[in-house]
Amino acid sequence: MIVGCHSQAGEAEFMMNPVNLITMKRKRIINSLLIILAAVIVGGCVYLNTLLPIITGYAAKNLCSSLFVAGRQQQSVEATDLNFSFIKYTDNSVNYDDKSVTSHFLWGKSEAVYRDGYGVTLVKGITEKELRAEKYPFVNNPGYSRDTIEWPMGDVITDTVTGIDREALAAITSGLINDNAYNGNAFVFIVLYKGVPVAEAYKPEFTNTTRFLSWSMAKSFTNALVGILSGDGKLDIRDENLLEEWSDDERSRITLNDLLQMQSGLKWNEDYGSRSDVNVMLHCEGDMGKYASGKSAEFPAGSHWYYSSGTTNIVTDIIRKKFDSDSAYYAFAYNRLFNATGMADAVFETDPSGSFVGSSYLYATARDYARFALLYLNDGVFDGNRILPEGWVEYTTTPASASNGEYGAFFWLNKSKKMPSAPEDMFQCVGHDGQRIFILPSQDMAVIVLGYSPTSKGGMNFDKLLGDILNTL
Repeated sequence: MIVGCHSQAGEAEFMMNPVNLITMKRKRIINSLLIILAAVIVGGCVYLNTLLPIITGYAAKNLCSSLFVAGRQQQSVEATDLNFSFIKYTDNSVNYDDKSVTSHFLWGKSEAVYRDGYGVTLVKGITEKELRAEKYPFVNNPGYSRDTIEWPMGDVITDTVTGIDREALAAITSGLINDNAYNGNAFVFIVLYKGVPVAEAYKPEFTNTTRFLSWSMAKSFTNALVGILSGDGKLDIRDENLLEEWSDDERSRITLNDLLQMQSGLKWNEDYGSRSDVNVMLHCEGDMGKYASGKSAEFPAGSHWYYSSGTTNIVTDIIRKKFDSDSAYYAFAYNRLFNATGMADAVFETDPSGSFVGSSYLYATARDYARFALLYLNDGVFDGNRILPEGWVEYTTTPASASNGEYGAFFWLNKSKKMPSAPEDMFQCVGHDGQRIFILPSQDMAVIVLGYSPTSKGGMNFDKLLGDILNTL
Protein backbone atom coordinates (compact mmCIF):
# COMPACT_ATOMS: atom_id res chain seq x y z
CA MET A 1 0.00 0.00 0.00
CA ILE A 2 2.74 2.44 0.99
CA VAL A 3 4.76 1.61 -2.07
CA GLY A 4 1.68 2.08 -4.25
CA CYS A 5 0.95 5.50 -2.73
CA HIS A 6 4.49 6.63 -3.29
CA SER A 7 4.29 5.43 -6.94
CA GLN A 8 1.11 7.41 -7.59
CA ALA A 9 2.52 10.49 -5.94
CA GLY A 10 5.67 10.21 -8.02
CA GLU A 11 3.68 9.93 -11.22
CA ALA A 12 1.59 12.96 -10.30
CA GLU A 13 4.72 14.90 -9.52
CA PHE A 14 6.21 13.87 -12.89
CA MET A 15 3.05 14.95 -14.73
CA MET A 16 3.02 18.32 -12.99
CA ASN A 17 6.62 19.06 -13.97
CA PRO A 18 6.45 21.72 -16.78
CA VAL A 19 9.59 20.44 -18.42
CA ASN A 20 8.14 16.94 -18.69
CA LEU A 21 4.86 18.29 -20.07
CA ILE A 22 6.70 20.19 -22.80
CA THR A 23 8.70 17.07 -23.66
CA MET A 24 5.55 14.99 -23.99
CA LYS A 25 3.90 17.60 -26.20
CA ARG A 26 6.96 17.70 -28.40
CA LYS A 27 6.88 13.93 -28.75
CA ARG A 28 3.20 14.02 -29.75
CA ILE A 29 3.89 16.74 -32.32
CA ILE A 30 6.88 14.88 -33.71
CA ASN A 31 4.91 11.65 -33.91
CA SER A 32 2.05 13.44 -35.67
CA LEU A 33 4.44 15.05 -38.12
CA LEU A 34 6.10 11.71 -38.80
CA ILE A 35 2.69 10.15 -39.50
CA ILE A 36 1.80 13.01 -41.85
CA LEU A 37 5.20 12.79 -43.57
CA ALA A 38 4.80 9.05 -44.00
CA ALA A 39 1.34 9.55 -45.48
CA VAL A 40 2.68 12.19 -47.87
CA ILE A 41 5.54 9.91 -48.94
CA VAL A 42 3.22 6.96 -49.47
CA GLY A 43 0.70 9.12 -51.35
CA GLY A 44 3.47 10.62 -53.44
CA CYS A 45 4.83 7.20 -54.34
CA VAL A 46 1.35 5.97 -55.28
CA TYR A 47 0.80 9.00 -57.52
CA LEU A 48 4.29 8.75 -59.00
CA ASN A 49 3.58 5.11 -59.77
CA THR A 50 0.58 6.21 -61.87
CA LEU A 51 2.82 8.66 -63.78
CA LEU A 52 5.55 6.15 -64.63
CA PRO A 53 3.73 4.62 -67.65
CA ILE A 54 3.25 8.14 -69.02
CA ILE A 55 6.86 9.20 -68.42
CA THR A 56 8.38 6.05 -69.89
CA GLY A 57 5.70 5.71 -72.57
CA TYR A 58 6.30 9.24 -73.84
CA ALA A 59 10.04 8.64 -74.07
CA ALA A 60 9.81 5.21 -75.71
CA LYS A 61 7.14 6.15 -78.24
CA ASN A 62 8.64 9.44 -79.37
CA LEU A 63 12.23 8.22 -79.51
CA CYS A 64 11.23 5.09 -81.44
CA SER A 65 9.22 7.10 -84.00
CA SER A 66 11.97 9.67 -84.31
CA LEU A 67 14.51 6.96 -85.09
CA PHE A 68 12.59 4.56 -87.30
CA VAL A 69 9.95 6.79 -88.92
CA ALA A 70 11.69 10.17 -89.06
CA GLY A 71 15.27 8.88 -89.43
CA ARG A 72 16.73 11.10 -86.72
CA GLN A 73 19.62 10.45 -84.31
CA GLN A 74 19.07 9.33 -80.71
CA GLN A 75 21.42 11.90 -79.20
CA SER A 76 19.68 14.78 -80.97
CA VAL A 77 16.18 13.64 -79.96
CA GLU A 78 17.15 13.15 -76.32
CA ALA A 79 18.94 16.51 -76.18
CA THR A 80 16.02 18.40 -77.69
CA ASP A 81 12.60 16.74 -77.85
CA LEU A 82 12.96 14.66 -74.67
CA ASN A 83 14.92 17.16 -72.58
CA PHE A 84 12.21 18.26 -70.15
CA SER A 85 10.51 17.37 -66.87
CA PHE A 86 10.91 13.73 -65.76
CA ILE A 87 11.25 12.65 -69.39
CA LYS A 88 14.87 13.78 -69.51
CA TYR A 89 15.79 11.33 -66.75
CA THR A 90 14.59 8.22 -68.60
CA ASP A 91 17.12 5.57 -69.58
CA ASN A 92 16.39 4.65 -73.19
CA SER A 93 17.65 1.42 -74.76
CA VAL A 94 17.45 1.13 -78.56
CA ASN A 95 17.39 -2.22 -80.35
CA TYR A 96 18.23 -1.41 -83.98
CA ASP A 97 17.80 -5.03 -85.06
CA ASP A 98 14.12 -5.34 -84.18
CA LYS A 99 13.45 -1.56 -84.27
CA SER A 100 12.27 -1.11 -80.72
CA VAL A 101 12.93 1.24 -77.80
CA THR A 102 12.60 0.39 -74.11
CA SER A 103 12.54 3.29 -71.66
CA HIS A 104 13.09 3.01 -67.89
CA PHE A 105 12.50 5.49 -65.08
CA LEU A 106 12.76 4.39 -61.46
CA TRP A 107 10.80 1.10 -61.35
CA GLY A 108 8.74 1.93 -64.45
CA LYS A 109 9.27 0.58 -67.97
CA SER A 110 7.62 1.00 -71.39
CA GLU A 111 8.40 -0.50 -74.77
CA ALA A 112 7.60 0.82 -78.24
CA VAL A 113 8.02 -1.14 -81.47
CA TYR A 114 8.20 -0.13 -85.12
CA ARG A 115 6.22 -2.12 -87.68
CA ASP A 116 6.11 -1.46 -91.41
CA GLY A 117 2.97 0.43 -92.34
CA TYR A 118 1.76 0.89 -88.78
CA GLY A 119 4.66 3.08 -87.70
CA VAL A 120 5.48 2.91 -83.98
CA THR A 121 3.15 1.51 -81.34
CA LEU A 122 3.46 1.30 -77.58
CA VAL A 123 3.05 -2.23 -76.24
CA LYS A 124 -0.18 -1.66 -74.31
CA GLY A 125 -3.13 -4.02 -73.94
CA ILE A 126 -1.41 -6.51 -76.21
CA THR A 127 1.87 -8.42 -76.14
CA GLU A 128 4.83 -7.58 -78.31
CA LYS A 129 4.56 -10.99 -79.94
CA GLU A 130 0.93 -10.33 -80.88
CA LEU A 131 1.79 -6.90 -82.26
CA ARG A 132 4.61 -8.21 -84.40
CA ALA A 133 2.42 -11.05 -85.70
CA GLU A 134 0.12 -8.48 -87.32
CA LYS A 135 1.19 -7.60 -90.85
CA TYR A 136 0.05 -4.37 -92.46
CA PRO A 137 -2.68 -5.50 -94.86
CA PHE A 138 -2.15 -2.77 -97.46
CA VAL A 139 0.79 -2.20 -99.79
CA ASN A 140 1.07 1.43 -100.80
CA ASN A 141 1.83 2.01 -104.47
CA PRO A 142 1.12 5.63 -105.45
CA GLY A 143 1.89 4.98 -109.10
CA TYR A 144 4.31 7.87 -109.49
CA SER A 145 7.73 9.10 -108.41
CA ARG A 146 7.84 12.60 -106.95
CA ASP A 147 11.45 13.00 -108.06
CA THR A 148 10.44 13.20 -111.73
CA ILE A 149 7.22 15.23 -111.75
CA GLU A 150 6.48 18.89 -111.15
CA TRP A 151 5.14 20.49 -108.02
CA PRO A 152 2.65 20.11 -106.42
CA MET A 153 2.35 16.35 -107.06
CA GLY A 154 6.12 16.07 -107.40
CA ASP A 155 9.27 17.72 -106.10
CA VAL A 156 10.41 19.40 -109.30
CA ILE A 157 9.82 23.03 -108.36
CA THR A 158 10.00 25.88 -110.87
CA ASP A 159 9.65 29.14 -109.00
CA THR A 160 8.42 31.93 -111.27
CA VAL A 161 6.38 33.79 -108.65
CA THR A 162 6.70 37.57 -108.48
CA GLY A 163 5.35 40.19 -106.10
CA ILE A 164 7.40 39.27 -103.06
CA ASP A 165 10.49 40.85 -101.49
CA ARG A 166 12.92 37.93 -101.77
CA GLU A 167 15.70 39.61 -99.84
CA ALA A 168 13.47 40.38 -96.87
CA LEU A 169 12.00 36.87 -96.91
CA ALA A 170 15.51 35.38 -97.03
CA ALA A 171 16.46 37.40 -93.94
CA ILE A 172 13.40 36.08 -92.08
CA THR A 173 14.25 32.54 -93.14
CA SER A 174 17.88 32.81 -92.07
CA GLY A 175 17.00 34.28 -88.68
CA LEU A 176 14.39 31.62 -88.00
CA ILE A 177 16.53 28.63 -88.99
CA ASN A 178 20.06 29.78 -88.13
CA ASP A 179 19.52 32.06 -85.15
CA ASN A 180 16.35 30.67 -83.52
CA ALA A 181 14.63 34.00 -84.03
CA TYR A 182 11.10 34.67 -82.81
CA ASN A 183 11.88 32.82 -79.58
CA GLY A 184 11.61 29.44 -81.26
CA ASN A 185 13.55 26.45 -82.48
CA ALA A 186 12.39 25.79 -86.03
CA PHE A 187 13.65 22.65 -87.75
CA VAL A 188 12.07 23.65 -91.07
CA PHE A 189 10.34 26.65 -92.59
CA ILE A 190 8.34 26.83 -95.82
CA VAL A 191 6.33 29.68 -97.36
CA LEU A 192 3.91 28.95 -100.18
CA TYR A 193 2.83 31.93 -102.28
CA LYS A 194 0.46 31.58 -105.20
CA GLY A 195 0.79 27.81 -104.86
CA VAL A 196 4.60 27.65 -105.09
CA PRO A 197 7.26 27.36 -102.35
CA VAL A 198 9.06 30.72 -102.29
CA ALA A 199 11.03 29.96 -99.11
CA GLU A 200 12.25 26.62 -97.82
CA ALA A 201 15.01 25.97 -95.29
CA TYR A 202 16.07 23.24 -92.87
CA LYS A 203 18.37 22.93 -89.89
CA PRO A 204 21.41 20.76 -90.72
CA GLU A 205 19.98 17.51 -89.30
CA PHE A 206 16.89 17.69 -91.53
CA THR A 207 16.11 17.56 -95.27
CA ASN A 208 13.12 17.64 -97.58
CA THR A 209 12.82 13.85 -97.15
CA THR A 210 12.68 13.93 -93.32
CA ARG A 211 9.33 13.02 -91.83
CA PHE A 212 8.17 15.37 -89.07
CA LEU A 213 5.71 14.61 -86.28
CA SER A 214 2.39 16.41 -86.62
CA TRP A 215 1.24 16.17 -83.03
CA SER A 216 -2.27 17.67 -83.04
CA MET A 217 -2.05 18.85 -86.65
CA ALA A 218 -3.15 15.25 -87.30
CA LYS A 219 -6.64 16.34 -86.24
CA SER A 220 -6.91 18.44 -89.39
CA PHE A 221 -5.98 15.42 -91.52
CA THR A 222 -8.78 13.53 -89.79
CA ASN A 223 -11.04 16.38 -90.88
CA ALA A 224 -10.01 15.65 -94.48
CA LEU A 225 -10.85 11.95 -94.15
CA VAL A 226 -14.29 12.81 -92.81
CA GLY A 227 -14.74 15.30 -95.65
CA ILE A 228 -13.96 12.70 -98.31
CA LEU A 229 -16.38 10.19 -96.75
CA SER A 230 -18.97 12.95 -96.50
CA GLY A 231 -18.58 13.58 -100.22
CA ASP A 232 -19.03 9.85 -100.81
CA GLY A 233 -22.29 9.91 -98.86
CA LYS A 234 -20.92 7.53 -96.19
CA LEU A 235 -20.87 10.11 -93.39
CA ASP A 236 -23.04 13.10 -92.59
CA ILE A 237 -22.04 15.74 -90.05
CA ARG A 238 -25.64 15.66 -88.76
CA ASP A 239 -25.44 11.94 -87.95
CA GLU A 240 -26.50 10.94 -84.43
CA ASN A 241 -26.43 7.55 -82.68
CA LEU A 242 -22.80 7.26 -83.72
CA LEU A 243 -21.81 4.41 -81.41
CA GLU A 244 -23.77 1.44 -80.13
CA GLU A 245 -22.56 1.99 -76.57
CA TRP A 246 -24.12 5.46 -76.62
CA SER A 247 -27.56 4.29 -77.73
CA ASP A 248 -29.22 4.19 -74.31
CA ASP A 249 -28.15 7.55 -72.86
CA GLU A 250 -27.79 11.25 -73.67
CA ARG A 251 -24.63 10.56 -75.70
CA SER A 252 -26.84 9.23 -78.48
CA ARG A 253 -27.62 12.88 -79.31
CA ILE A 254 -23.97 13.72 -80.01
CA THR A 255 -23.57 14.45 -83.72
CA LEU A 256 -20.51 14.06 -85.90
CA ASN A 257 -20.49 17.85 -86.13
CA ASP A 258 -20.32 18.08 -82.32
CA LEU A 259 -17.25 15.85 -82.35
CA LEU A 260 -15.53 17.75 -85.18
CA GLN A 261 -16.16 21.07 -83.45
CA MET A 262 -15.04 19.84 -80.00
CA GLN A 263 -18.53 20.35 -78.54
CA SER A 264 -19.42 16.75 -77.71
CA GLY A 265 -20.02 17.49 -74.03
CA LEU A 266 -18.06 14.39 -73.01
CA LYS A 267 -16.02 14.68 -69.83
CA TRP A 268 -12.35 15.18 -70.66
CA ASN A 269 -9.10 16.53 -69.18
CA GLU A 270 -6.51 17.76 -71.73
CA ASP A 271 -3.88 18.83 -69.19
CA TYR A 272 -0.50 17.62 -70.50
CA GLY A 273 1.36 17.99 -67.20
CA SER A 274 -0.46 15.40 -65.11
CA ARG A 275 -2.12 11.99 -65.20
CA SER A 276 -4.84 13.47 -67.36
CA ASP A 277 -7.20 11.81 -69.81
CA VAL A 278 -5.06 12.73 -72.80
CA ASN A 279 -1.89 11.34 -71.23
CA VAL A 280 -3.57 8.13 -70.13
CA MET A 281 -5.10 7.69 -73.60
CA LEU A 282 -1.83 8.17 -75.49
CA HIS A 283 0.46 6.25 -73.17
CA CYS A 284 -1.59 3.67 -71.27
CA GLU A 285 -4.45 2.51 -73.48
CA GLY A 286 -4.55 -0.14 -76.18
CA ASP A 287 -7.72 1.25 -77.82
CA MET A 288 -7.66 5.04 -77.65
CA GLY A 289 -11.03 5.67 -79.29
CA LYS A 290 -12.77 3.23 -76.96
CA TYR A 291 -11.19 4.90 -73.95
CA ALA A 292 -12.42 8.33 -75.07
CA SER A 293 -15.91 7.19 -76.07
CA GLY A 294 -16.32 5.59 -72.63
CA LYS A 295 -16.37 9.00 -70.96
CA SER A 296 -19.68 10.20 -69.56
CA ALA A 297 -21.57 13.29 -70.73
CA GLU A 298 -20.74 16.40 -68.70
CA PHE A 299 -22.58 19.00 -70.83
CA PRO A 300 -25.41 18.82 -73.37
CA ALA A 301 -24.04 18.09 -76.83
CA GLY A 302 -23.27 21.23 -78.84
CA SER A 303 -23.48 23.61 -75.87
CA HIS A 304 -19.94 23.80 -74.53
CA TRP A 305 -16.57 24.06 -76.30
CA TYR A 306 -13.37 22.61 -74.90
CA TYR A 307 -10.35 21.04 -76.52
CA SER A 308 -10.30 17.24 -76.49
CA SER A 309 -7.87 14.94 -78.25
CA GLY A 310 -10.12 12.07 -77.28
CA THR A 311 -12.81 13.49 -79.55
CA THR A 312 -10.63 12.97 -82.62
CA ASN A 313 -9.84 9.36 -81.81
CA ILE A 314 -13.56 8.69 -81.45
CA VAL A 315 -13.92 10.03 -84.99
CA THR A 316 -11.15 7.80 -86.35
CA ASP A 317 -12.96 4.82 -84.83
CA ILE A 318 -16.19 5.91 -86.52
CA ILE A 319 -14.32 6.16 -89.83
CA ARG A 320 -12.87 2.67 -89.35
CA LYS A 321 -16.33 1.20 -88.84
CA LYS A 322 -17.33 2.41 -92.32
CA PHE A 323 -15.04 -0.18 -93.95
CA ASP A 324 -15.42 -3.93 -94.27
CA SER A 325 -11.74 -4.59 -93.59
CA ASP A 326 -8.67 -2.89 -92.17
CA SER A 327 -7.02 -3.19 -95.56
CA ALA A 328 -9.79 -1.03 -97.04
CA TYR A 329 -9.53 1.38 -94.09
CA TYR A 330 -5.80 1.96 -94.55
CA ALA A 331 -6.05 2.02 -98.35
CA PHE A 332 -8.72 4.71 -98.14
CA ALA A 333 -6.43 7.14 -96.28
CA TYR A 334 -3.58 6.64 -98.72
CA ASN A 335 -5.41 6.36 -102.03
CA ARG A 336 -7.96 9.09 -101.43
CA LEU A 337 -5.87 11.60 -99.47
CA PHE A 338 -2.13 11.02 -99.27
CA ASN A 339 -1.40 9.61 -102.74
CA ALA A 340 -3.95 11.93 -104.33
CA THR A 341 -2.07 14.97 -103.00
CA GLY A 342 1.53 13.88 -103.49
CA MET A 343 1.93 12.84 -99.82
CA ALA A 344 2.84 9.25 -100.67
CA ASP A 345 5.47 8.94 -97.92
CA ALA A 346 3.17 9.96 -95.06
CA VAL A 347 2.84 7.56 -92.13
CA PHE A 348 -0.37 7.70 -90.09
CA GLU A 349 0.51 5.70 -86.99
CA THR A 350 -2.04 3.45 -85.30
CA ASP A 351 -2.81 2.55 -81.72
CA PRO A 352 -2.41 -1.10 -80.63
CA SER A 353 -6.00 -1.82 -81.73
CA GLY A 354 -5.17 -0.73 -85.29
CA SER A 355 -7.00 2.62 -85.48
CA PHE A 356 -5.23 5.74 -86.75
CA VAL A 357 -4.19 7.97 -83.84
CA GLY A 358 -6.05 10.87 -85.44
CA SER A 359 -5.35 13.14 -82.50
CA SER A 360 -1.57 13.09 -82.59
CA TYR A 361 0.57 10.69 -84.60
CA LEU A 362 1.02 11.56 -88.25
CA TYR A 363 4.50 11.75 -89.80
CA ALA A 364 5.07 13.55 -93.10
CA THR A 365 7.67 15.68 -94.85
CA ALA A 366 7.54 19.45 -94.62
CA ARG A 367 6.60 19.59 -98.31
CA ASP A 368 3.78 17.16 -97.59
CA TYR A 369 2.42 19.53 -94.96
CA ALA A 370 2.71 22.31 -97.53
CA ARG A 371 0.72 20.17 -99.98
CA PHE A 372 -1.96 19.68 -97.33
CA ALA A 373 -2.14 23.45 -96.87
CA LEU A 374 -2.49 23.86 -100.62
CA LEU A 375 -5.46 21.46 -100.65
CA TYR A 376 -7.37 23.69 -98.22
CA LEU A 377 -6.07 26.90 -99.76
CA ASN A 378 -7.67 25.79 -103.05
CA ASP A 379 -11.05 24.88 -101.56
CA GLY A 380 -10.41 21.13 -101.54
CA VAL A 381 -9.02 20.94 -105.09
CA PHE A 382 -5.48 19.64 -105.64
CA ASP A 383 -3.65 19.86 -108.95
CA GLY A 384 -6.98 20.23 -110.74
CA ASN A 385 -8.67 17.29 -108.99
CA ARG A 386 -11.39 17.75 -106.38
CA ILE A 387 -10.41 15.81 -103.26
CA LEU A 388 -12.77 17.36 -100.69
CA PRO A 389 -16.44 17.93 -101.53
CA GLU A 390 -17.51 21.40 -102.55
CA GLY A 391 -18.32 23.47 -99.47
CA TRP A 392 -16.25 21.35 -97.09
CA VAL A 393 -13.58 23.99 -96.49
CA GLU A 394 -16.30 26.58 -95.86
CA TYR A 395 -17.85 24.24 -93.30
CA THR A 396 -14.43 23.56 -91.78
CA THR A 397 -13.79 27.26 -91.21
CA THR A 398 -17.23 28.02 -89.75
CA PRO A 399 -16.75 28.76 -86.04
CA ALA A 400 -18.08 26.29 -83.49
CA SER A 401 -20.96 28.04 -81.73
CA ALA A 402 -19.31 28.15 -78.29
CA SER A 403 -15.69 28.72 -79.38
CA ASN A 404 -15.72 32.54 -79.57
CA GLY A 405 -14.60 32.36 -83.18
CA GLU A 406 -11.42 30.44 -82.36
CA TYR A 407 -12.26 26.96 -83.61
CA GLY A 408 -13.94 25.38 -86.61
CA ALA A 409 -13.93 21.65 -87.41
CA PHE A 410 -10.55 20.26 -86.27
CA PHE A 411 -8.91 23.54 -87.40
CA TRP A 412 -8.12 26.66 -85.39
CA LEU A 413 -9.51 29.97 -86.67
CA ASN A 414 -8.53 33.63 -86.43
CA LYS A 415 -12.06 35.07 -86.52
CA SER A 416 -11.49 36.74 -83.14
CA LYS A 417 -8.14 38.15 -84.37
CA LYS A 418 -6.25 36.38 -81.62
CA MET A 419 -3.27 36.78 -83.94
CA PRO A 420 -3.70 40.47 -84.86
CA SER A 421 -0.95 40.50 -87.50
CA ALA A 422 -2.76 37.88 -89.57
CA PRO A 423 -5.99 38.35 -91.55
CA GLU A 424 -9.27 37.26 -90.04
CA ASP A 425 -9.78 34.56 -92.66
CA MET A 426 -6.60 32.73 -91.68
CA PHE A 427 -7.07 29.22 -90.30
CA GLN A 428 -4.43 26.87 -89.01
CA CYS A 429 -3.36 23.38 -87.97
CA VAL A 430 -1.79 23.53 -84.51
CA GLY A 431 0.46 20.88 -82.98
CA HIS A 432 2.23 20.48 -79.66
CA ASP A 433 5.64 22.12 -79.20
CA GLY A 434 5.26 24.61 -82.04
CA GLN A 435 4.03 22.69 -85.10
CA ARG A 436 2.04 24.99 -87.36
CA ILE A 437 0.40 25.14 -90.77
CA PHE A 438 -1.00 28.63 -91.42
CA ILE A 439 -3.45 28.98 -94.31
CA LEU A 440 -4.19 32.53 -95.50
CA PRO A 441 -6.73 32.45 -98.36
CA SER A 442 -6.95 36.24 -98.82
CA GLN A 443 -3.18 36.36 -99.34
CA ASP A 444 -3.00 33.16 -101.42
CA MET A 445 -0.34 32.05 -98.94
CA ALA A 446 0.51 29.27 -96.53
CA VAL A 447 3.31 29.08 -93.94
CA ILE A 448 4.70 25.87 -92.46
CA VAL A 449 6.85 25.89 -89.30
CA LEU A 450 7.92 22.64 -87.65
CA GLY A 451 10.35 22.14 -84.78
CA TYR A 452 10.60 22.23 -81.02
CA SER A 453 9.28 25.47 -79.51
CA PRO A 454 7.42 24.48 -76.32
CA THR A 455 5.22 26.96 -74.50
CA SER A 456 7.13 26.13 -71.31
CA LYS A 457 9.96 28.18 -72.83
CA GLY A 458 7.65 30.96 -73.96
CA GLY A 459 6.77 29.49 -77.33
CA MET A 460 7.49 30.94 -80.74
CA ASN A 461 6.13 34.41 -81.52
CA PHE A 462 4.10 33.29 -84.52
CA ASP A 463 2.16 36.54 -84.70
CA LYS A 464 5.31 38.58 -85.27
CA LEU A 465 6.62 35.97 -87.71
CA LEU A 466 3.44 36.14 -89.79
CA GLY A 467 3.45 39.94 -89.67
CA ASP A 468 7.02 40.05 -90.97
CA ILE A 469 6.21 37.56 -93.75
CA LEU A 470 3.16 39.52 -94.82
CA ASN A 471 5.28 42.68 -94.99
CA THR A 472 7.36 41.05 -97.73
CA LEU A 473 4.39 40.97 -100.12
